[in-house]
Amino acid sequence: MNGKSNVKKVIGVVSGKGGVGKSSVTSMLAVATQRLGYKVAVLDADITGPSIPQAFGIKAKAQGTDEEIFPVESKTGIKAISVNALLEDETDPVVWRGPVLSGVIQQFWDNVVWGDIDVMYVDMPPGTGDVALTVFQSLPLDGIVIVTSPQELVSMIVEKAVKMAQLMNVPVIGIVENMSFFTCPDCGKNHKIFGDGHVNEIAAKYEIGTISEIPINQKIAAACDKGMIELFEGDWLDNMVEACLAADNPNKHDGMPQAPEGCTHDCSSCGTDCPSRKQTQDFSEPLIGRTNIVCRLTYAKFIKSTHTVCFFGLR
Repeated sequence: MNGKSNVKKVIGVVSGKGGVGKSSVTSMLAVATQRLGYKVAVLDADITGPSIPQAFGIKAKAQGTDEEIFPVESKTGIKAISVNALLEDETDPVVWRGPVLSGVIQQFWDNVVWGDIDVMYVDMPPGTGDVALTVFQSLPLDGIVIVTSPQELVSMIVEKAVKMAQLMNVPVIGIVENMSFFTCPDCGKNHKIFGDGHVNEIAAKYEIGTISEIPINQKIAAACDKGMIELFEGDWLDNMVEACLAADNPNKHDGMPQAPEGCTHDCSSCGTDCPSRKQTQDFSEPLIGRTNIVCRLTYAKFIKSTHTVCFFGLR
């Protein structure tokens, strides 16, 4: 992190699979935290499926210099950075290989001028792949919030996310069960559309103390679609916000890449930029002068030729 940024607490928001509303929950956590008077930022680490600008209705593009990137801001002042804040056309696909994606995350952390931030929420990509591993290893996480839905299959995948966090010595703050129930507008009763969830069982098994349940609510979906998530109403995440504010990871590092626990030091099949790498691999350097985020931002020619360059794999 650069000298112009001071982020006091970093919370990762993860999911074992896509489609469970992780980005919506990230946005709602950020809004609920800011409503308590804290300075909040969102780092959109879901590089290939960025949703944060859409949820907040952010249309402005990030600006920068040769060495710095300035985040965009929502209507209420929540700072954010996302690949979609850099693309000329937000519908352009990001066709990059794992090491390049990981390098972008590191640049978001190192080069973005965040200023003073009380809480940063990191919207991580689903699963336990390269980018998720980079966030765990490269960002000083105080803890993670796992987002799930009631289905049995998703519950199994949640356990994978919990075990990955344990492997990386990052506390699991809590579990959010999204689409947990539907409240009938006529009778007022709650109905379990997807059946009974298993978050209580998982939380008990892994001694996770905080659980939040978000109902199926058309207003939430509409708010995200219209870029008006800052207007959402509901107290479903209040307990999770309190847990995030209280989170403190004694094992967190200083933001430098860390070797994973159990590392075999065999770098031939690993793309992680960690201290054990025998041959230094700088993911932030320009790949033929085209894939460095700051470079693209400076010359405002972000994506046109990058598809071809990255597709053929320069690394």
